[in-house]
Amino acid sequence: MPGLPPTLVIAIDGPSGSGKSTVARGVAKSLGLRYLDTGAMYRAITWVALHRDVPLDDGSALTALAEQAELELTTTPDPVCVSADGRDVTAEIRGADVTAAVSKVSAVPGVRAAMVARQRDVIGAGGIVVEGRDIGSTVAPDAAVKIFLTADEAVRAARRAQEQSAAVGETLRSLARRDALDAGRTASPLTQAPGAVVVDSTDASADEVIERIVSIAGAAVHPGSEAPA
Repeated sequence: MPGLPPTLVIAIDGPSGSGKSTVARGVAKSLGLRYLDTGAMYRAITWVALHRDVPLDDGSALTALAEQAELELTTTPDPVCVSADGRDVTAEIRGADVTAAVSKVSAVPGVRAAMVARQRDVIGAGGIVVEGRDIGSTVAPDAAVKIFLTADEAVRAARRAQEQSAAVGETLRSLARRDALDAGRTASPLTQAPGAVVVDSTDASADEVIERIVSIAGAAVHPGSEAPA
């Protein structure tokens, strides 16, 4: 996109299964920007906690872990690699044990504070697409482009079940629990940030959503243009 400012930050928030990762990577590739999956950071810290047998009800220990653990994430849209404690955990952080525990770990205020600091360090001067649940509201509230990506709950469950080769019914219940935990936590809950544009992916392909967000970014960068509805 001509005239794209090097400081541009695009924040994409939304619930599980809304397509954030696929869409955010696609937007980053389309615009030649870096990419950060903040959810992978919380998963990596959760993996470290499980790997070190840190009690998940010990907020102080989890906070210290989040502040001190060695984490590395690539910021290229594809592939995205994650390492923790010097080990490649890209695949392991998507396992059932981490998935079951990540909401509890990420709800700890000290953990979120430590992760937000790390995320802001990665964002730096900008030139990045960042996706998560509290990017536009907490991590990068001054982002030039804020998107709240959503979709019908049943559609989100079907997508996630297909990804994980799981039963749709159980996946739907799991997503409902995760949504409730993320929206109800005290620290940086999942919410639509002020000024965010809602994009519904229920009846749209990933490519269509990517095109829509690229258009929204263009309108933000060049105020004289208009993003199509």
